[in-house]
Amino acid sequence: MSIRENKLVIGILLGAIAGIVCGWLFGPAMLSVAWIGDLFLDALKMMIIPLIVAAVISGVTSLGDIRKLGKVGGFTILYYALTTASAVFIGLVVVNLIQPGVGVEQLSDKVPESVSSKGNTGIVDIIKSLITPNIITAAANTQLLPLIVFCLLFAAALTTIGEKNRTIIQFFDGLNEVMMKLVIWVMYFAPIGIFALIAGQFGKAGGGTAIKSELIAVGSYFFTVILGLAIHFILLFIVLIVFTKRGRAYLTKLLRALFTAFGTASSSATLPLTMECAIEAGVDKRSVKFVLPIGATINMDGTALYESVAVMFIAQAYAHSMGITEQIIIFITATLAAIGAAGIPQAGLVTMLIVLSAVNLPVEGIGLILAVDWLLDRFRTTVNVWGDSVGAAVIEPFLPKNDN
Repeated sequence: MSIRENKLVIGILLGAIAGIVCGWLFGPAMLSVAWIGDLFLDALKMMIIPLIVAAVISGVTSLGDIRKLGKVGGFTILYYALTTASAVFIGLVVVNLIQPGVGVEQLSDKVPESVSSKGNTGIVDIIKSLITPNIITAAANTQLLPLIVFCLLFAAALTTIGEKNRTIIQFFDGLNEVMMKLVIWVMYFAPIGIFALIAGQFGKAGGGTAIKSELIAVGSYFFTVILGLAIHFILLFIVLIVFTKRGRAYLTKLLRALFTAFGTASSSATLPLTMECAIEAGVDKRSVKFVLPIGATINMDGTALYESVAVMFIAQAYAHSMGITEQIIIFITATLAAIGAAGIPQAGLVTMLIVLSAVNLPVEGIGLILAVDWLLDRFRTTVNVWGDSVGAAVIEPFLPKNDN
């Protein structure tokens, strides 16, 4: 790791720690710096659309023959599906062992408007979201799934028109390089931005006293989710070692992205940095540009695990018995719903409606977990980003040989 990278990792870590300490001690007073965090987050989000468009098109065209896209894409989706399913399974195991919802008082029946307004969302809606009638609107609203589908199709078509594609491919290759340079510039402000984001969120939650009371009320649930996420994080690390022969050095290279994911609570906002870190870690650029944008959209291991634990927690709190059949339904729907979760803060609350409806649990149960959801969101986003990063390394051997 270079001196610049070392300094940035240390700076981001110190910024996160300072944000937690100041937010805990000074509470609402830290809302005065929240705008700085929002500014940093907006700077990252500003680069998402041009970076994804450039990276996906550049990555696909670098594969050459369009038939190779199907093979690499198939392995990518298979990897993400398996890791997401394993995350849900881990969540179900730990929540059944610990049973955090037994004896919990119903703390709140408040459901956020952003969640309740999505009450009719279903699996069909997720499938329909793959295609948009207006790609410009999708980009403006940061709807990444239809944008990536369009870029995949566009790049695939581009590989079929012969020498005429050279100028267009060079344009997107150049755009990708420019966007990565912008990422490096923005990340110089990461320590301050992450400090402000975390301190502001702790301040919004009311500071240490308020947070402490919330953790005491649902501490067992909080511990169950964190334990499940930790187990899955370790599982992904084992997958990395077994399939890529990489290990601690790769994790060290990704620390900047993981700390930023914790600070921003957004896989999508962290994507530019995740790509930079993976390339610096030695992963083939073609894998990074193809696998990571897809992963930031459909690979939500942490979200899937959290949803399985949360739904079981709600069932236990309402004294609803969840047999093997119901838990199989939770396993299937949580896996599918997580794939449709956008990489934005608290998207898991929206997709959780699908899982709750599938097993006939009251939507109001979401109110039980709202108090600590904002904090857990940071942990599960970190696991999401780690899963994406491991995926880029795992898929790399399946890339066609680069003739250049």
